[in-house]
Amino acid sequence: MDELSLYVLDITMNSVRAGATHIVIELTEQDEWLTFCVSDNGCGMTQEQLEKLSNPFFTTRKTRKVGLGIPFLTMLAEMTGGGVEVTSVHESAGEDHGTTTRATFGKNHIDFIPLGDMVETVKTLIQGSPEIDFDYSHKTDGGEVTLSTKELREVLGEDISLGEPEILSWIGSYLQEQYEGLQ
Repeated sequence: MDELSLYVLDITMNSVRAGATHIVIELTEQDEWLTFCVSDNGCGMTQEQLEKLSNPFFTTRKTRKVGLGIPFLTMLAEMTGGGVEVTSVHESAGEDHGTTTRATFGKNHIDFIPLGDMVETVKTLIQGSPEIDFDYSHKTDGGEVTLSTKELREVLGEDISLGEPEILSWIGSYLQEQYEGLQ
């Protein structure tokens, strides 16, 4: 993957597969650093699963036998002077379970890959899982872009799916307008 937005998409889809009903995606650009964080209330991982994350031959998916996302993401982050941290609480521990993945990148490093199209990434996530509460924010020195699907549902009502083409088009325009305001 040659854009960070695709890693955000991949990690967030892992949250969806883990049964999350609420997923928070935060991007923060401060000085020469870009950090993205994906947190969920999914089933979480055991300590044993967490320890195996850096192994490219470990995956919980049944459709393939390798899981290269976290190892590649870690390599990309470390090449720029950053790093990746994954914390998780398994559902067997009680109510406060879920996983948080935080990745930090040095934006001025020659090995930094572009962020990519976060508007399309967010739209894709909503289209694929319109029932999930997504909270998205991207903070920069120039301002902040935000979206809460829970708030959108409160305005639109439960009878209108956020996955409808007209709604997705509006979400894309709404986010794009916010991004244009940052420049």
